[in-house]
Amino acid sequence: MMSERDVEEISALMIASFRQLTGRSLGDPSADGRWLYASAPFALLAHDRSEDPRFIYANKTAQACFGYSWEEFIGMPSRLSAEAPDREERQRLLDGVSAKGFIDNYRGVRIAKSGRRFWIENATVWQLVRTDGACVGQAAVFHTWKHR
Repeated sequence: MMSERDVEEISALMIASFRQLTGRSLGDPSADGRWLYASAPFALLAHDRSEDPRFIYANKTAQACFGYSWEEFIGMPSRLSAEAPDREERQRLLDGVSAKGFIDNYRGVRIAKSGRRFWIENATVWQLVRTDGACVGQAAVFHTWKHR
């Protein structure tokens, strides 16, 4: 189980990596981890770099989009956020992010816990890079989603 401190560290890493790679701010420049988690009007998720990457973060907006609680999201393989036919396309996206550092304007179909499918649009996906240069995962933010 992740501690509040772990969540704060991941939040800080997402904010810093996003700024470093895109030159943009992730929400309000004064935003902190609590705001990103509880109040941000966009979905924000992150997964680790394990062989089968697992979610390490999902804010309240992402939880509402996908229909999973924090406890259900954290540790779940991130590939399960897309249906099997869409996973190959999702993997190409993640490989592109690994090669380039980030990708903007991504659009793809995702699946909620209920089986409901929805489009995420204009997503940015980026590498989570610590100050020592180590990549520890990838994160995604999207402001727009539509039911199929």
